[in-house]
Amino acid sequence: MNKNMKWLTAAGIVVVCAVGYTFWNKDANTPMTETAQVVQNIQSAQKIVTVEGVTEYRLANGLKVLLFPDSSKPTITVNMTYLVGSRHEGYGETGMAHLLEHLMFKGSKNYPEPTKEFTRRGFKMNGSTWLDRTNYFVSFNAVDDNLDWALGWSADAMTNSFIAQKDLDTEMTVVRNEFEMGENNPVSVLLKRMQSVLFDWHNYGNSTIGARSDIENVKIENLQAFYRKYYQPDNAVLMVSGKFDEAETLQKIERIFGAIPKPTRVLQKEWTEEPVADGPRTFEIRRAGEMTVVAVGYRIPAALHPDAQLINLGADVLGDTPRGRLHKAMVETGLATQVFAWPMPAHDPGLAMFGAMLPKGGDIEKAKQVLIETVEGTFDKEALKAEDLGLMAREEKTLYERTFADPETFGVDVSDFIALGDWRLFFVHRDSWEKMTPEDVMAAWKRYFVRDNRVVGTFIPDNNPQRAQMSPAPTLDEVLSQHQFKEQGQEAEVFDSTPANLNARTERLAIGDVNVALLPKKTRGETVVVRAQFRYGNPESRQNKRAVSALMSAMLERGTQTMTREQINDAFTKLQVEGDIGQFTTTREHLPEALNLIAELWTESSMPTKDFEELKAEFITDVQSRMDDPRIMARDAITEHFNHYPKGDPRYRLTSKELKEAVEAATLEDVKAFYDQQFGIGRGEISIVGDFDAESVKAQLQTILTKKASHVAYERIVREHFDTPATRIIIDTPDKENATIVARFDFAQNKNDPDSDAMLVANWIFGGSTGLSNRLMLRLRQKDGLSYGAGSNVNIPAFGNAASWTMQAILAPQNLRKAEIALYEEIDRVLKDGFTQQELDEAKKGFIEYRAVNRSQDNLIAYHWCNMMNEGVDWTEAAQRDENVRKLTLEDVNAAFRKMVNRNGLTVVLAGDQKKAMSQE
Repeated sequence: MNKNMKWLTAAGIVVVCAVGYTFWNKDANTPMTETAQVVQNIQSAQKIVTVEGVTEYRLANGLKVLLFPDSSKPTITVNMTYLVGSRHEGYGETGMAHLLEHLMFKGSKNYPEPTKEFTRRGFKMNGSTWLDRTNYFVSFNAVDDNLDWALGWSADAMTNSFIAQKDLDTEMTVVRNEFEMGENNPVSVLLKRMQSVLFDWHNYGNSTIGARSDIENVKIENLQAFYRKYYQPDNAVLMVSGKFDEAETLQKIERIFGAIPKPTRVLQKEWTEEPVADGPRTFEIRRAGEMTVVAVGYRIPAALHPDAQLINLGADVLGDTPRGRLHKAMVETGLATQVFAWPMPAHDPGLAMFGAMLPKGGDIEKAKQVLIETVEGTFDKEALKAEDLGLMAREEKTLYERTFADPETFGVDVSDFIALGDWRLFFVHRDSWEKMTPEDVMAAWKRYFVRDNRVVGTFIPDNNPQRAQMSPAPTLDEVLSQHQFKEQGQEAEVFDSTPANLNARTERLAIGDVNVALLPKKTRGETVVVRAQFRYGNPESRQNKRAVSALMSAMLERGTQTMTREQINDAFTKLQVEGDIGQFTTTREHLPEALNLIAELWTESSMPTKDFEELKAEFITDVQSRMDDPRIMARDAITEHFNHYPKGDPRYRLTSKELKEAVEAATLEDVKAFYDQQFGIGRGEISIVGDFDAESVKAQLQTILTKKASHVAYERIVREHFDTPATRIIIDTPDKENATIVARFDFAQNKNDPDSDAMLVANWIFGGSTGLSNRLMLRLRQKDGLSYGAGSNVNIPAFGNAASWTMQAILAPQNLRKAEIALYEEIDRVLKDGFTQQELDEAKKGFIEYRAVNRSQDNLIAYHWCNMMNEGVDWTEAAQRDENVRKLTLEDVNAAFRKMVNRNGLTVVLAGDQKKAMSQE
């Protein structure tokens, strides 16, 4: 939950009766193919505690249940957390917890095809695995039998999952592909190696993704035994958050989960303890790439230890941008282009990692020296000030408050606190930030960030070791007993997010040439979302200005006539502003000041020279570091092939190389001139959604929107369709573990054409839907096990007719040709036989439900209001499009697909290590 960890995105209703439930008998000696019928009395859940509207119940079989009713959104989130992660894996079984996470979506006895049902119902779904836990969650509209289905699936997955060899055969290669994807990321590779060097014996030394050999060779019997052992009610916590009736839902949970028997096996406690580190260590990784990274790592105490939160806050002081001490010591001096600080406290003593990305040709040894000196000696050189600590504490607390204000986010993020021992630790941590003192932080810091606890340099024998002894952490009861919990939670409006009500509740007005939409409503945490988009310039004035425009937008947050970048960043924290100048979230209390702050950034930018040079270096390094990524190389090849406008035209799309060169050539004078002459806030759209006073906001906007006008005539820039010949492009990426296939076809189409909605649904069925049940994912991942991620997208513009259909998949290089063949086979199958009526019926329901879920998100409401005002429409159009989708026939959708995807007109790019690719041909 610490902000630095945010880096780290065909069955019926389950058979349930009043007294029994069908389940797998998870005795270790029972084959997975046998079932048993257990009949027992269903006992009522025991209420344990309520904190701020969240209530914990306990079933007789040991299952913990958390209910968090909140009717502010018409959605429900069901999240099941199992207290098992990579920490619990045995020798030769690294990655097993994560691999099992994948297999859980392959189906169970009563829910054999859950991902297909997710898509049909428009569910948002995912799972994740970390050091101490695994969780599975679904978010959906609070309508029909969605909650019943989600609870039934969760229970059946706990007791009846197939965990079958045939699924392992295909999913193993998918997980291996995910592993290979991480191997292309220098920071990801660095973190894996850092873990392994920091820990000699503890399983925190193993990456959650696991070793490649373990992924490839794990036995199905091991996975089944792991499942039987850990996927039990006494090792799980069920969270339900959102719009539901608490009493009725609790009865459903008692009936569905209460019939699962309490397991007889006893989980042993782990006994491995990492010895105290006895000297600095070093490692070096040499691989093909563009980005240089240096890092240092240290072991830190367990999350329950009082020093853990102090270390988190100290890491904020170092890692913040731009006021952080690492930024000042390394970025502002030109040693690095970016820095980071990642504390990772866990159930057992964990780790903290600090690093810096260097410009190409940067001084590695000097960077290491400054990095070590800053991390280990920062508080000796400059004591921590209460003011600086307060800013960081406020930022952390705002993150917690924002999380708790959203039942969907809290319903999922609570898994990390469950993994530490108890969900209430969320509130313990949230309320601890502002109690910390500079003296406490500095004292804790000096206990662990010492030479002999460091990983960066070579092992050196030393007669004077500097130990970092871990003192015992208090018990969970001691931590919880010392905290004062509040039972009363926040309240929010029960909001109807139908198109008709969105129109009715929104006030529309024009302030000059700016269209404004104001939708005030009561929200949890009194949050409010502001979105703004301004239109300025014309095709002639925007010639050769792509890079200049991007740099100008970034520079708006780096200084004004009265504020430095650091002061702007501090103001964002104080006003609880999350986002940027285009869209941000704040609170009702801070909205007036936040609007004035953003207005100052729009209208009074000072474009400081030092910040401009830092921005250019950061921009160039970021682009350069990704230029050898197969995905970027494939994208650039597609971009270049489909470019029809001359270079310099604002409609010409830059490749990574061209963007890098354009940024290098851009001067501060160019950016200032563009800002002074072209940028203005007198034309565009602003939407505000959330908890605010509409009348005062209208008066404020009347003043703000007159402060800066563009000095050039405005003309909308519109792309038109060009016929592009099909081609096949092969890109060699030597020594890259991951590969990419991209396909694209351009066609003439506008959003208002009569068959546009049919195209959207056709693409949804083929490769655009959420989950794993569209045709591309069923073929490339579920059936053939070729790709971790694959999908398609159709882009149909509101202005002009430059439409395109694209497909992309990531995979191992040796699977490139197989994936290309599979793509053409799936296209041919649709062209020959069309889609089925069942596919269409499920797609229409899932597509409409997915759009309904999006309408419940304030940030997306704000986003769509701006786009709709730009197009001159309102939510009536969305309602009409939903109705159009309901009326679609198979003939409509099949015809739309044939127009949208011309098999012989496809341009296909295969980017990967061609030696590995050719070895499989």
